Amino acid sequence: MARPPNGTLTPIDEALTLLLSSIEAVASNETVTLNKALNRVLGHSINAPIAVPGYDNSAMDGYAVNSQDLARGQSEFLVSQRIPAGSVGRRLVPQTLARIFTGAPMPEGADAVIMQENCRVEGDSVYVEQGVSAGANVRRAGADVQEGELLFEPGHRLRGPDIGMLAGVGIASLAVRRPLRVALLTTGDELVRPGQALQAGQIYNSNFYTVSSLLQGLGHEVIDCGIVEDTLAATEQALQSAAADADCIISSGGVSVGEEDHVRNALERCGALQFWKLAIKPGKPFAFGRVESTPFFGLPGNPVSAFINFALIVRPCLDRLQGVRALPEIPWHLPADFEFGPTGVRQEYLRVRCAPTGEQGVVLQLTGDQSSGVLSSISACDGLAIIPPKTSVLPGDLLRFLPLSEIVGQV
Repeated sequence: MARPPNGTLTPIDEALTLLLSSIEAVASNETVTLNKALNRVLGHSINAPIAVPGYDNSAMDGYAVNSQDLARGQSEFLVSQRIPAGSVGRRLVPQTLARIFTGAPMPEGADAVIMQENCRVEGDSVYVEQGVSAGANVRRAGADVQEGELLFEPGHRLRGPDIGMLAGVGIASLAVRRPLRVALLTTGDELVRPGQALQAGQIYNSNFYTVSSLLQGLGHEVIDCGIVEDTLAATEQALQSAAADADCIISSGGVSVGEEDHVRNALERCGALQFWKLAIKPGKPFAFGRVESTPFFGLPGNPVSAFINFALIVRPCLDRLQGVRALPEIPWHLPADFEFGPTGVRQEYLRVRCAPTGEQGVVLQLTGDQSSGVLSSISACDGLAIIPPKTSVLPGDLLRFLPLSEIVGQV
């Protein structure tokens, strides 16, 4: 992958295409029980071993009937049997009804179910007050899932309804991709962990907890490499140590051009750097490379920049490393409720919330200060509004909107 000339800004779509083309899946499979499979990535295709439902059954409480009896004008019936769910009835006696309950198998000879609300019971007789045609209120065998049907392909991330479908066809365990081991380090002599007292000039290390939480939400294992002091030697040692234990490395801070920003130089000394300036705002400083064969992603130190780079660049790359099947992006466009711009030469990502309105349904509102250091703008947002370069926004303009749940890849 060629590195752009110094000073060149790389458009995010181009950067992501280059990155994804250079990454191959590294994670192997492991077997988990169904109750441990939520949000895991399938390692193989799954075909239904049985049909669902496995037999014709009643869709409601009522009476199973041969619709031809109704077609001949019969309206008074005797009940010849009772079939609760979990029981199997006998063949239906001609010109009788079977009392049947939701989910119970249809008896042979019956082809429809009359809702109990459409019947009147007097003594031993049931009077049908509203007729039905063949197939009414009957759930056919295989109507939900056919035996042998492909349910999921390799790389599918399992959601709650998926787990229910797998349970419904009797699957108790399955092969999934093992979690990635992600080494996470942060740089900066000013950083301290929450719980420690702040000294003059110090700040709490929020980036570690933001990125670590996002990684855990994706099901990955986080290797805490700690806070690395701002020296070239310490940074190089931390990268080499991380590469020995991890499937990939993520750092926060130190990828800009300041005298104390050592990640870029350390990466060039112990590995390879491919590009490090993106045409987005916030989030321009970004490093990608390898420490030996281990992929490395260098996030900026500003908390909003780190979050946006993770969501837009790193998360899709982690999906590729784990073999997640890429899904087409669903475009969202919602009207703005604010003025903004004009933007400069970089594409901007604004933190916005969705606010209900009686006239237009939903509008996008800014979540306060849009500076790259204001983490509260992310905490309060529902997603990102994309503003192209050299563009102004007026109230009512339709903006491309990325929901937060979609860009962090969690279900």
